Amino acid sequence: NKLQGGFTQFRDTRDPFSTPFPVVSIGKDNIRYIVAGHEPFSIYNRLDQDVFQINDNFNLYLGKHTLTVGAAFEKFSFNNAFNLNTYGGTFGDIGSVSEFLDSVKRPGFKAAVEGAKATFNANSKNELGWNWSYVTVGQTSVFIQDEFQVNNNFTLTYGLRMDKPSYFNTTDSISALLKKSCCYLPNVTYFNAEGTPTKLDQTVLPSTKPLFSPRLGFNWNVTGDGKTQLRGGSGLFTGRFPFVWIGNQAGNPNFFFRQMTDPSFQFPQVWRSNLGVDKKFDGGWLVTADFIYTKDINAMMVRDYGLNKPTGTLNSPFDKRPAYQFKDKALTDFPSGNFPVSAYVFTNNNIGYSTNLSLEVKRNWTGGLYTSLGYNFGQSFDASSISAEISSDAYDRNPAYGNVNQAVSAPSLYGNLHRFVGVAAKKFSYNGGKMATTFSAFFQAAKGGRFSYTYSGDINGDGSGNNDLMFIPTDAQLDQMTFSGTAAEGATQKAAFKAYINQDNYLKDNRGEVVEKYGLLSPWFSNIDLKVMQDFSFEVAPSKMHTIQFSLDLLNVGNLVSSKWGVRQQVANTQPVGVSVNAAGVPVYSFDKALTSTFVNDFNLASRWQLQLGARYIF
Repeated sequence: NKLQGGFTQFRDTRDPFSTPFPVVSIGKDNIRYIVAGHEPFSIYNRLDQDVFQINDNFNLYLGKHTLTVGAAFEKFSFNNAFNLNTYGGTFGDIGSVSEFLDSVKRPGFKAAVEGAKATFNANSKNELGWNWSYVTVGQTSVFIQDEFQVNNNFTLTYGLRMDKPSYFNTTDSISALLKKSCCYLPNVTYFNAEGTPTKLDQTVLPSTKPLFSPRLGFNWNVTGDGKTQLRGGSGLFTGRFPFVWIGNQAGNPNFFFRQMTDPSFQFPQVWRSNLGVDKKFDGGWLVTADFIYTKDINAMMVRDYGLNKPTGTLNSPFDKRPAYQFKDKALTDFPSGNFPVSAYVFTNNNIGYSTNLSLEVKRNWTGGLYTSLGYNFGQSFDASSISAEISSDAYDRNPAYGNVNQAVSAPSLYGNLHRFVGVAAKKFSYNGGKMATTFSAFFQAAKGGRFSYTYSGDINGDGSGNNDLMFIPTDAQLDQMTFSGTAAEGATQKAAFKAYINQDNYLKDNRGEVVEKYGLLSPWFSNIDLKVMQDFSFEVAPSKMHTIQFSLDLLNVGNLVSSKWGVRQQVANTQPVGVSVNAAGVPVYSFDKALTSTFVNDFNLASRWQLQLGARYIF
């Protein structure tokens, strides 16, 4: 029997150097150019976490069967202070330096600055004046597994696991916050994923229904001598999800919009199957091949329940995309009139899947030389590649066309399509084995980095200025488009946009179509890393050695040789075209004439050479 338990405390803060100041956003034609002022995500940002975990495994050996029975319990308590944009903001479509300076001179700007200082001073006297949320989440698991040694060459493993989530006193914390919060609107009629009218109750948390995960696996020594090994398995796997999503529901019932988790939402679950083979050849060669297929059972997607299905169409002679009208939106009922409202709700879907194929050839040579060369092909599809902790951002960053709440399978944002990896290492021992020097090299080349082109602006009326997939016009269609500014300025933008399309292979080959969600790939990248380790060993007792080891890592060595080598490229702008819709419902476009190339050099750390020194005492 093995019993393990642990308790961990985390106390994390973000402490910006900025003094209280509103966010200043400067843009033109729906393209944001500069954001200045206080960092909006770091305004009194605190996260206190208490984590308790305990598990027990009991093994029972019954001849050819090894039975494992176990249980686990984990509990996470989060106290989170997140005060996004509490200092307010000055947002404007400012097109020149003089316009910006004029806006600064207006009384409203000074009032916003003084308001930020007043907010800081008032809340700092009492920390509870800041926005806090309190969430406690846990999971109870039980499992049973049998490892059946059918014969000397074949082992069969099968089992069942059950996971059940818990939310403890989180509902009480939400209710307490609602009592002191402004503008909670429980009677608004929203629309679920099917467009059915529904109400949202902030205190209702996701389902606690148990999730069952049956699994089966095998390992077969095909030839009986260990030279050919076949292995595989299939089963359901249940995991956690970022609990900040529950924190959104607990801490922000009226923070510009509703943030919820659907009552039927379930913890993420996938069905995964794998098959692998290991083949040993004469001379020390080992070839390994693995294939993995994963199917989403409970994947995640944020939908805006403030939107019904779109009933309008964009007023364009060629881009006839569905558009949201006023009647397609959930409305509040204030004395001053009806206003559209949003409710960003975490939901499940099951349309995603991924395939992964890996091949590796390796050998341990005589004299301490080791070499390995591997290749991996990966392709993933999902309905939403969530890259945000805020519910509204998770919705906002999911490119869409048509009904934005419909789950559509598209390439995933994550993972490389192709990746080659090579390793070589050689160890030299001398001075009677008391000293050793090891040289290692690592090489990789990969192609991935998926992205989409979306408009900067809300062309379909869904409330987001980031998620509308761009239409790629032909030359004839481009001539029909209305661009901002004077006729001369519009003509210049058209010519620049036409040139940009022609230099981009994807845009040039798909004119007259809508950009595919995450259908574009960044160029190949590669790098070589070197490592040197020096060991000094000494005897501290008979047959007992200790070692002092020094290491030097040179990362991306090609960039040290030439500043042009080892540099990765990234897309210059995934929103090259700004758009707004005028009173007649006609889209008006804008294009940054300075944008001439799809990709630019990325000068972050991955593109720079780095040197790392290390020391280790081994005993």
